[in-house]
Amino acid sequence: MASVPFTLPPDYWRTLFLGKKDLEFLSNYLFENETPLTEKELVPVLIDERIRNEREAQAKQQRSIGKVYLPEEHYKVGESLIFPALEWKKGKVVSLRPGVNPAMGEFEVIEVEFEGGSSRLFAAGLADHKLNQPVEISNDDQLLNPENVIKAYGPDLEQKLDKALSADDDLVKVAACWFPRALLVDINVGQLNLAEAVLDEAAAGKPLTTTALIEQLEISEKVNPKLIEFSMNHALQEDGRFDEVGPAGEVLWFLKRLEPQDVQQIPLPLRYIEIPYDRSILTGEMLALEGELDDELAENEPPVGEVGEVTISLIYPHWRAGTLPVSARVRSLFPTAYESPRVRFTLVDGQTKEEIPAWVVRQHGYVYGLGALYQKYGLIPGSLISVAKGKKPGQVIVTPKTRRPTRDWVRTVLVGSDGRIVFAMLKQNLTTEFNERMILTVPDPSSVDEACEQVAKQHLPFEQLVADLMRELVKLNVQGHVHAQELYSALNIIRRCPPGALLAFLTSSSSYKHVGDLHYRLAETEAENV
Repeated sequence: MASVPFTLPPDYWRTLFLGKKDLEFLSNYLFENETPLTEKELVPVLIDERIRNEREAQAKQQRSIGKVYLPEEHYKVGESLIFPALEWKKGKVVSLRPGVNPAMGEFEVIEVEFEGGSSRLFAAGLADHKLNQPVEISNDDQLLNPENVIKAYGPDLEQKLDKALSADDDLVKVAACWFPRALLVDINVGQLNLAEAVLDEAAAGKPLTTTALIEQLEISEKVNPKLIEFSMNHALQEDGRFDEVGPAGEVLWFLKRLEPQDVQQIPLPLRYIEIPYDRSILTGEMLALEGELDDELAENEPPVGEVGEVTISLIYPHWRAGTLPVSARVRSLFPTAYESPRVRFTLVDGQTKEEIPAWVVRQHGYVYGLGALYQKYGLIPGSLISVAKGKKPGQVIVTPKTRRPTRDWVRTVLVGSDGRIVFAMLKQNLTTEFNERMILTVPDPSSVDEACEQVAKQHLPFEQLVADLMRELVKLNVQGHVHAQELYSALNIIRRCPPGALLAFLTSSSSYKHVGDLHYRLAETEAENV
């Protein structure tokens, strides 16, 4: 059997452009199989088809050079032939005579002259010969190994596929799966109204699977169940009453009007007005602190390897909103989704094993639903909370780190007679373990809310807010300096601010002097002491 090496350009898959032919093939594939598929599932199909097309194109190109020599064929003088076993050399038949070999039976001998003047003799009309088998194109190139291609280029191909398929109006995407629009089963308004009623009454506040909803509807059983399910998902997706809230790999439906307000929109304490800053001036020490603070607004890279448990120091905005940050360190612990902006899942109280319904708001990086837990255990800003994966898929264990009640001197947030926020060291009853640099007690949260609202209305510059807080915190420290972590914790009471923005400001502003170990003092204080 003749073998011809088949290779692809080194940048073939990296620079691959999905054209009309590719989209038509994938659309037909989906149409014929009647099974919705994700980009991840379609990529191997695309790769196999591309390799097949390239193999076919090369074989066609080789055949276009001339007639392929096969020993079983008969040839005429003057006929042009190509020889796969001789690296596709081209030659012309210059003579023809009968073959003489009683053991082989009747056959012919042709003389072929090649370019350059050399000539060779070949058998013709010989039925039994190994070269009569079709030419095989060898696949030694790693770029032709689908498994290797997926490993090296899979994510990039998925993105390209998603972009290309999104531009095709004949396809629809639901729960990360693609399917031809023409095959959708009609789901009427009456059936959607019934689905709303089922979610409103029978679900008892819990999301339901598509299958559970379909069981309540009158849909013909003659139709492919997968097709019915996809069509139902599409109809629910297009109807503004419904929200798909399942984690990746699971489709769950909920009524938007039943979702908590702080899931539909960012809670006021978490709302961030962007503070531009230069990350390049942050030192390694600053970046390390930023990673430890678990702020969802920080631009940290996720840790390498699997994360089993993370301890978070609670900051005021999340304490007040009853939320947790989905930071780079904890992101893998919480369920995610292919498309759903909000994911409904179950938190487990690590101490009592009580299950708590909660939401991951993916776009804005927070988990909602912990307000009652914080109140139950008397948590305060600075309290430590352990977050770990549960035993069941999609389950997360949250364990407040509590201790025997003790009274201790801590920074206490108060509102002065002028409506401004002030700090004082007061004895408070503490029931949790805490981060000493971030702990704050807030005896009257409502008054603090009003004070923060007044500050927001005044539109005070960021620089002034930091300076005012520094002056307040310095009063509580006999050494006259404040650690950046203490300032970060206090600043987030009146304005949401990621640690990077604060650290960059302290570094670049001449109003602050770094006195070591991320402690800062006001430069004006330095001047007064001279």
